[in-house]
Amino acid sequence: MKISGIRIANTLAIGLLLGSLTQMGTLLAQAPAATPAATPAATATATTASIHGHVNNAAGVPVTQAVVKLTTDRNPSKDRKFQYSFDIDNNGDYKGSDVKPGNYVAVVFKDPLTLDYLPVQIVAGVDKTLDFDMSRPEYINKMNAEDRARLEEFKKQNAKTAAENAKIQDLNKMLIKARADTKAGNFAKAIDAMTQATTAKPEQALLWAALGDAQLGDAVAADKTAKANHATDVTVPGKLKDAVKSYQEALTRNDASKPPIPGVSAGVNNQLGQALSKLAMTGDSSEKTANIKAAAAAYEAAAKADPKNSALYFTNEAAVLMNANISDEAAAAADKAIIADPTKPEPYYIKGQALIQKVTIDEKTQKPTVPAGCFEAYQKYLELAPDGPHAADVKGILEGFGQSYKATYYKSPSKRK
Repeated sequence: MKISGIRIANTLAIGLLLGSLTQMGTLLAQAPAATPAATPAATATATTASIHGHVNNAAGVPVTQAVVKLTTDRNPSKDRKFQYSFDIDNNGDYKGSDVKPGNYVAVVFKDPLTLDYLPVQIVAGVDKTLDFDMSRPEYINKMNAEDRARLEEFKKQNAKTAAENAKIQDLNKMLIKARADTKAGNFAKAIDAMTQATTAKPEQALLWAALGDAQLGDAVAADKTAKANHATDVTVPGKLKDAVKSYQEALTRNDASKPPIPGVSAGVNNQLGQALSKLAMTGDSSEKTANIKAAAAAYEAAAKADPKNSALYFTNEAAVLMNANISDEAAAAADKAIIADPTKPEPYYIKGQALIQKVTIDEKTQKPTVPAGCFEAYQKYLELAPDGPHAADVKGILEGFGQSYKATYYKSPSKRK
């Protein structure tokens, strides 16, 4: 997804001669199509000719939704009669054929305005090139002081637009490169690039999200390396906090944009939930509880922003709560995931694990009482994932409580039809 926000200058009308300037933006960088030199007209006969050309307004922008008309009438009155009319296309180009030779006045009309006019001689058998460039000095000099001042202001604003567009294009390139670096594990490069980008364009949510991804990846990699060496990396909590701040900034900036970029809220909240849940594992008990609760809230926000994929976010929430031994809320989140998509096995396993924590033992009979829905959740997990990563544990739990399950759950992939 690219950064949004390329600004488009407002349409400007300048007097009877100038007419209306078209909108500016990325089109400013597009040069008008080159017009060929006069050549024998492909459509002309020995007694007729053709004509073509390009039309720019005083700001150098192609004129569209207008016409070029030819007349032999030198009288500039409103009763002037025109022998030919050619539409100007969306690129500012026009063309016409079967024009009788003679001396004409070519006039550009954009109803109800007359924008420009030029004399033209049409010669039999020739394709005449006639361009209208209203940025020419003699045209500008005919404008009154007020119109000229408005044109200069328009050009000034358009220059700012061009500079802003160039900056956004550069930032888009940096964003693409940073995402590739993060994916490749080059976290330092990605963090450096996105730190520069967020400084240059702090209102862009996508830049903050990419910075958060690089910071989270850096923290996870550092923690993994430390654990592999049976050590602790003291920089990990700080890196995770940096990622949390970047994700929070991305959400704030996206909420403030008009309109917000689709998909940012769900994706960033999901990443924020991951960062907070990992941060919870590095702090004291009070920080742990607060961060787990914040992670759960982030997953809830992701589900609200993207209901279609809510099962994923609720499953992530349930897993985080279960890992923190908050079993009641874990079971509730698992139920939400199951409702959202009953075909996914993981929420059933989490629900079973949450409910099994609630088993009680009768003091007299020493028989266990298992909460309703626990065994059913385990059974459903085996039904959906008979060879899943938790299948052996689930089978052991069910057997330990004297529960049976279908023999088909034991079938290996080679024997299954």
